[in-house]
Amino acid sequence: MDLTSNPNAVLYVPDGFGAEVAVARTTHLGIGAHQDDLEIMATEGILACYQQKDRWFGGVIMNSGATAPRTGEYAEYTNEEIAAERIEEQKRAADLGQYAFQVLLGYSNEETKDSADLRPT
Repeated sequence: MDLTSNPNAVLYVPDGFGAEVAVARTTHLGIGAHQDDLEIMATEGILACYQQKDRWFGGVIMNSGATAPRTGEYAEYTNEEIAAERIEEQKRAADLGQYAFQVLLGYSNEETKDSADLRPT
């Protein structure tokens, strides 16, 4: 699987079978803008695949997480540090949810939102 169009992209396959196998076995796919979106909006798909041998959830996250809100222990994190933390959090979510794969595309908010497009998001 080629993710080279964005050098910030991360592909994570929790069980280590490799990208081709992970994508080929995927039966349910969730695509979200930000970290945690999938666990909120794609719960049905995640649960439908959880602990099933014939169903697999794959997740795609568009944004890097670099502009995530920061409070408490994360208050002093730089954009790079919070983005790295958000990647690790999503990997843990993929582990817990037994995803087929998790792709974190790593785009900035500016890259994923056209400021000339005034439709509600």
